[in-house]
Amino acid sequence: MDQPITMKNNGQINVILNGQKKKLKVVNPSSPEPVPKRSHVKHAALKEIEDEMNALVGMDEIKRVVKEVYAWIYINKKREEQGLKPGKQALHMMFKGNPGTGKTTVARLLGKLFFQMNVLSKGHLIEAERADLVGEYIGHTAQKTRDLIKKALGGILFIDEAYSLARGGEKDFGKEAIDTLVKHMEDKQHDFVLILAGYSKEMNHFLSLNPGLYSRFPLVVDFPDYTVDQLMDIASRMLVEREYVFSKEAEWKFRDHLYSIKQDSPGTSSFSNGRYVRNIIEKSIRAQAMRLLLSESEEREELMTIKNQDLILKD
Repeated sequence: MDQPITMKNNGQINVILNGQKKKLKVVNPSSPEPVPKRSHVKHAALKEIEDEMNALVGMDEIKRVVKEVYAWIYINKKREEQGLKPGKQALHMMFKGNPGTGKTTVARLLGKLFFQMNVLSKGHLIEAERADLVGEYIGHTAQKTRDLIKKALGGILFIDEAYSLARGGEKDFGKEAIDTLVKHMEDKQHDFVLILAGYSKEMNHFLSLNPGLYSRFPLVVDFPDYTVDQLMDIASRMLVEREYVFSKEAEWKFRDHLYSIKQDSPGTSSFSNGRYVRNIIEKSIRAQAMRLLLSESEEREELMTIKNQDLILKD
């Protein structure tokens, strides 16, 4: 039997055993493998949120605001580590914009970011509206509001159409809900984040009725309506996700319809943006299914294509 013969060669050992030549790597305990640099994960929380936000159409201003909030929190932590006085600014926010402009989606992403940065202990999102806060008798509203805040502790309380809390005047129980929210915003300002959302015009009126509220929301973010090109991009992404495509005729018809809608109601709250597009897509998919059922067409291309006659548009 052949005897093993070894020879060092550029950090390897050539081994000849039983007539076969093999190479083995030499490991020198005094020269360990280099440790990978961790700089690429230094801002992993921000990168993850940015990746998710970049998957959303538009929102350039909102993306900039999110990055600013991240920078403020991160630098505050570094100041604290160096013995400097950290800022204690509350993160309560106001989102102003029409329906379907991504307000709830951004609120959910912020909860995730704040959790990853240890600003919030849970990062969950509690969605609410007037009926969830306003009770039917004196004292009932305050209790309902406190219970809702308790559920939101460690996360974000998102109140949509918040201006409706002030619609009944001084004797309405909505005022009691506002007073309770304001108190807990101060007492538990670092235990949860409150986001009030609604139409721009109505939210501005709401603030004028409650001037003390404005100073309690250091972050006011405007969510603009989508352009027609952005709405078409949203439609395309929805179709791709569901494995459908528009025919050329359907695509032109939908684009023309969006131009018409935007011209008829520029900047008004009657158009629900991304939500409107999603509703059209879902109705059209059902219409396509009915057409294919009646025609008994089951070819792959037919199953994927939304045609002109499938497009169900609101008048």
